[in-house]
Amino acid sequence: MRMKIVVILQYLANKRFPMTKKWFVLLFSCLAMAWVAPVVAQITPTPPPTTGQTQPAQPLQPVPATVTPQTDSGRQQIAIFTPLFLDSAFDITGNYRYDAKTFPKQSSPGLEFWEGAELAIDSLQKEGIKLDIHVYDIKAPQPQMDSLFASEEFKEMDLIIGQVTANEAVKLASVAATLDIPFINANYPNDAGIQNNPHYVILSPTLLTHCIGIYRFLQKNYSLSDIIVFKKKGDDDRVKNYFTEFEKTTAVKLKMKYVTLDANFTQDKLQPYISSENKNICLAASLDVNFAQTLCQQLALMSNASDPNVVIGMPNWDVIDFEKSQFKNLEIVYSTPFYVNPTNKLATTVLENFKNTYYSRPSDMVFRGFESLYHFGHLLTIYGKNLGSSMSDKKYMLFGEFDIQPVINRATMTLDYFENKKLYFVKKVDGVVKTVY
Repeated sequence: MRMKIVVILQYLANKRFPMTKKWFVLLFSCLAMAWVAPVVAQITPTPPPTTGQTQPAQPLQPVPATVTPQTDSGRQQIAIFTPLFLDSAFDITGNYRYDAKTFPKQSSPGLEFWEGAELAIDSLQKEGIKLDIHVYDIKAPQPQMDSLFASEEFKEMDLIIGQVTANEAVKLASVAATLDIPFINANYPNDAGIQNNPHYVILSPTLLTHCIGIYRFLQKNYSLSDIIVFKKKGDDDRVKNYFTEFEKTTAVKLKMKYVTLDANFTQDKLQPYISSENKNICLAASLDVNFAQTLCQQLALMSNASDPNVVIGMPNWDVIDFEKSQFKNLEIVYSTPFYVNPTNKLATTVLENFKNTYYSRPSDMVFRGFESLYHFGHLLTIYGKNLGSSMSDKKYMLFGEFDIQPVINRATMTLDYFENKKLYFVKKVDGVVKTVY
């Protein structure tokens, strides 16, 4: 039965027809049959082309892979955990809870992450990399997950990659430590309270890393300027505290003035701090997106088109649509851990592939799933399970760059985890990306 599930899934992944809701439901049905059982894609070398034929340099559409219902002890094993929410999408008898035109939104990021992983599988297969890839629904019932982690099959894993929440990161990091294998947290920007675990790797930088990066960005570009830092009343002081702590270690001190605003503040509350004659350099020290949008709208109204106000924001600002007219005449800068350059040839190919095949744009999760499996799959085959000494290897990065560094616990002077410290700063004016630092 399990082999049949795998074959059906691979067949569906290879079909070239529009990504409709009905297609999603069909794919979901196949995944639901597997429930928490893994889908195993055994990657085998592709036979060389015959004389006169050429082979695509960078495949994108997943091709039927050789599949096996058993773990191949001769290959390295990678477990991918992604939130498919199969348990909430299907009832106990396996029937889909929605109509054929409806797809559960909460399942989209998880399925897109797996779609990206499939692109990586296709590429690794073409390169002759021998791996077994297992995909699991991390939202499966806890008893099933516990049974999975205790199974002999799972003990054969060599690497874990996960799209996770805080609690899930803690659980997988603990499992990875027990198995003495790496766990790559592909999305959650937090250490989740994990300490003394050299198996834990965070790809999306923490808020502390972002705050240090923002301070350095301001030092480089606005070291002589007065910087107005707007906070939302009721927020915790993490951002301010991170800036204050870093300031103690740097020679160039910024001239920062902190101003606290109510959540529903009006323009008159900004007036005392904003010059009508000169460019104002502002910093939004809040992770509240609604507060951020209100602040940007008000600063835009008070901005001069010829010399616009500048506002530096938080890493979650990439969810805001700055193309809207209310943000006109404002220079917006925010940090982000992942930036896919539209001129990148592979990224362009992925975009075109999704446009022509699925009539949609690939989300950030597609690119993360692709790059995470491709990069760390290569490192695993070269360096084995001890990836700590290979984190500086950047040969197999696809869309951006990782700068993975050890994070040392100052109190114990031990290694807590590894973290990607690479940040990009995106500048947008009138909704258009002008510069990426």
